[in-house]
Amino acid sequence: MRSEPVIGVCAVRERARWSFWDQTAHLVADTYVSSVQRTGAIAVLLPVDDRAPLELLDVIDGLLLIGGADIHPSSYGEPPDPDLESTYPDRDRFEIALLNGALDRSMPVFGICRGMQVLNVALGGTLLQHIPEVEGSNPHRRALATFEGTDHTIVLEPSSLAAEAAGEEVHTARCHHHQAIDRLGDGLVIGGRAEVDDVIEAIETGDGRWVLGVQWHPEADEQSRVVGALVEQARDYRSVRGSA
Repeated sequence: MRSEPVIGVCAVRERARWSFWDQTAHLVADTYVSSVQRTGAIAVLLPVDDRAPLELLDVIDGLLLIGGADIHPSSYGEPPDPDLESTYPDRDRFEIALLNGALDRSMPVFGICRGMQVLNVALGGTLLQHIPEVEGSNPHRRALATFEGTDHTIVLEPSSLAAEAAGEEVHTARCHHHQAIDRLGDGLVIGGRAEVDDVIEAIETGDGRWVLGVQWHPEADEQSRVVGALVEQARDYRSVRGSA
């Protein structure tokens, strides 16, 4: 019987070009897939499905919510801000439904960047739709489509899931976001903040479940231990589910 845990990676549905084709596709950046595969786990892409079939959760042992476009503010009951960027409401609905299903099953969940924000919104929280610029720039995103210049220190709470996963309480990471958590979702606790401006960088449920969100991008750092922590939890979940 296969023993490797299966990590479901939520995909993005949008226009793409490859070979001779230019059409709508379901996409996941290789950095996310590779970060899972390096641990020995199996990565399975979960394409956006308007029906949000929770049966998808029957074939995975852990859920990974990746980065990407802004969450539409209608998901948290607010009007769009002038600085709101591209949104995909169908993706929002799909990921929130899967996340809630995973939480009901006590399945390990890890949200990266936008994925952390999805976790917050799904539990009733809100977002700051645009981080105020300091001295004319956003320290969390210096330029589009690059992590260059965003290295900054994140102070993680002692004994938090984030500190345990990262293996340290003071962590250097790279980000690429212009939004941040505003009001914290129900039952969530803060696991870490950016030293530079106190932006929330890590959240968790704080109730014993392995449910973690980080605002930075550990999948882009081959030395990071954080994705491996998700896989270890998924391995335990698979073992318990298999013996039930």
